[in-house]
Amino acid sequence: MSNDPLLQPYKLKHLALRNRIMITSHEPAYAVDGMPKELYRAYHVERARAGVALTMTAGSAVVSKDSVPGFNNIHVYKDEVVRWTRDLTDAIHEHGAAVMIQITHLGRRTRWDAEHWLPIVSPSHEQEPAHRAFPKKIEDWDIERIISDYADAAERMQAGGMDGIEVQASGHLLDQFWSPLTNELDSPYGGCLENRLRFTFDVLKAIRRRVGTEFIVGIRYTGDERLPGGLDKNEGIAISHRLKDSGLIDFLNVVRGHIDTDAGLTDLIPIQGMANSPHLDFAGEIRAATNFPTFHAAKIPDVATARFAIASGKVDMVGMTRAHIADPHIVRKIVEKREDDIRPCVGANYCLDRIYQGGAAYCIHNPATGRETSQPHTIERAATRKKVVIVGAGPGGLEAARVCAERGHHVVVFEAANQPGGQLRLTAQNPRRQEMISIIDWRMSQCEKLGVVFHFNNWAEADVVLAEKPEVVIVATGGYPHTEVLSQGNDLVASSWDIISGDVKPGMNVLVFDDAGDHAGLQAAEILATAGARVEVMTPHRSFAPEVMSMNLVPYMRSMQKLNVAFTVTYRLSKVERDGNQLVASVGSDYGDVQQTRIVDQVVINHGTRPLDDLYFELKPSSSNHGEISHDALIDGRPQSIVRNPEGAFQLFRIGDAVAARNTHAAIYDGLRLAKAI
Repeated sequence: MSNDPLLQPYKLKHLALRNRIMITSHEPAYAVDGMPKELYRAYHVERARAGVALTMTAGSAVVSKDSVPGFNNIHVYKDEVVRWTRDLTDAIHEHGAAVMIQITHLGRRTRWDAEHWLPIVSPSHEQEPAHRAFPKKIEDWDIERIISDYADAAERMQAGGMDGIEVQASGHLLDQFWSPLTNELDSPYGGCLENRLRFTFDVLKAIRRRVGTEFIVGIRYTGDERLPGGLDKNEGIAISHRLKDSGLIDFLNVVRGHIDTDAGLTDLIPIQGMANSPHLDFAGEIRAATNFPTFHAAKIPDVATARFAIASGKVDMVGMTRAHIADPHIVRKIVEKREDDIRPCVGANYCLDRIYQGGAAYCIHNPATGRETSQPHTIERAATRKKVVIVGAGPGGLEAARVCAERGHHVVVFEAANQPGGQLRLTAQNPRRQEMISIIDWRMSQCEKLGVVFHFNNWAEADVVLAEKPEVVIVATGGYPHTEVLSQGNDLVASSWDIISGDVKPGMNVLVFDDAGDHAGLQAAEILATAGARVEVMTPHRSFAPEVMSMNLVPYMRSMQKLNVAFTVTYRLSKVERDGNQLVASVGSDYGDVQQTRIVDQVVINHGTRPLDDLYFELKPSSSNHGEISHDALIDGRPQSIVRNPEGAFQLFRIGDAVAARNTHAAIYDGLRLAKAI
C-alpha cells in the first residue's frame, strides 16, 4: 500500500480504478479505415501495461456519416467497429486498466468536402473559423436521426467491451446547441438554457434506454466559454448541476474555454511557455459545487501538479494525456520511486499540431510513441558489447548515446561546444520555449546514469575519433545556417541564428526573408521587433511559417501583432545591394514578373541548414560500410550489415541535420532506430 495520493484506488460506480491517473480522450490519428487496429491498440496497451488506471480512446469518435472525421477519427457509426473495439478492450483489460471511448457529432467543427460530401449541420449557419465550412441549419429530422445515431454508437461500444463512454460536448454539436453564439433555433431546442440543453438530454436519454443504467456514461464539456455572449461561468455551474441531477451521467469531465479558433484551442489546451494547469482551480470549483465525480486535463505535465490536484480534492481523476505521449511509463516510475527518470513533456505540441494538419500524433522527443508496433519504449541489451563513438551532443547524438548505453555498449561522445544541446540551446533562449532544454537535460541525466563518457570543448578530428578504436562511429554534428540564396549580396545578410544567438545586433528597419518556415524565422523576427525594429517577414510561399503549425503559431502572433510585425507572402528576395548606410533589397515573385524594392538597414535570411559533414566524409574511406545505411534494415529494425570495405575497422553512420535539414523529432528518431539495433 502507498500513501501517495496518486496511487490511491477510486471507485466510479461499479468500476474499480487502480489509481487516480488517467489518459483523457484524444485522437492520435492512428486508425486505419476508421477502425482502431493494431497500432491503435498497441499505443493504448503500452500505457495500460505501465499502470495507468483509465485510458480513454478516440477523441471524437464520430457517430454519424455527416460528422465528417476531421483527423482520422474512429467511425463508431459502422457495425464493423465492434470487432476492432473488442480486440482493443480485451488487450487493455489484460493489463488491469479500464478503457472508455469518447463519442461525438462534430457539428460544424469539420468540413463537408470529404468522406461522403454531406452537408455538415449545426443549430445555425455560423461558420467555425478553425474549419471555415458553413453548416446547414439543423432540421427536426436531422435531430431525430442524430439522437438515434448516438444511441446506436453507445450500444456498439458496450458490445465492444468498453467500460464506459464519454459524450463530447465541448465545441462539438451538443455545445453548439448550448451556446447562444451558435444556437439560432426556435423552441423547443433554442432560446432559454433549458431549451438549449434539451438536445443533450434527449441524446443521453436515448443512450440510457439502449445501454441500461449500469453502463458508465460521462460527458466532457466546457463550464465557461470565455467568449463575449457565450456560456459564462454561472451558466456552466448551472449546467453542471443539471447534468448531475439528471441521473443520466456518472462523471463530469470539465474544461474551460472554446476551441473554434486556433487561439481559443491553445488557451484551452496550453502549450509550452503558457501556465501549467491553468483551469485546475476552475475544475475544483465545479467539483465543490456539484460534489460529483469530476475529471480534468489541461497541461498537467508533471507528477507534482497531478499529485496536488488529487490531494487537494480538486478532481477525482487527473488527466496526464500529453505527458503519457511523452512517457507511457509514468505510473510505473512513480510506483518504483523513479520519478526523476520520467521523460518530461516539454509542451512543444508536436503531437496535436500534427493531427490538426492531417498527420499522426508523434511526440517531439519520444519517437516510439505512435510507432509501438515497430519502435521500443524499453531498450533491450545487446548480446555483444561494442565501443561506440558519437560526435555531436545535440538531440540526435544524445538519443543515440542513450540508446547505445541502454544496449550495454561503451559510449564516448565528443562535442565541440562547452555544453550539450546543439540547435536546441538556441531555441531555448526564447523564454516561451525554454522548456525545450528538458529534451537535452533528460538525455544527459540518463546518459550520466548509464556511464556515457563526454568530452566537451572538443572539435573531434578524424585522428581523435580513430584513437578511440571505435567499432561504431555515429556523426551527429548537425548543420550550420545556409544564407547563400541570393544572386547578389550574400555577404550583406545575417542569418536567423545570428540574431537568436546575439552574435549580430538587431537593426532598426529589418527584412526577414524566411523560406524555411520554421521556428527560427519567427524567433528571429520576434527578437528584432522586441528590440524596437520595424520588421517585415517575407516568404515566397502562400502562407508563412508552415512548419510552426497552428497552436505553436498562436503565441508568436500574439506577441508580434502587438509589435506591428508585417507579414508578406508570395514574394521572393532575389538580391541585396548596399546604398550608403542602407540596403536595397530586390524582391520578385514566383507567380509572375513582379519587381519591388525594400530600403532597409538589415536583411536576415532563414533558409534552413547545410550539413556539417566534413568529419563524416573524412572518415568514410576508412569505414567498413563507407557510410552506407540499408534503408530496409533501418525500417525493419535489423542490424546494419553492409560491408563495402572489408579492411575497415568500424561502421560509420550519420544522423539528424548532419544528413539534411529536418527537425528535432527526425534527429531523435534517427538516433533511436539506428542505435537500437547496434
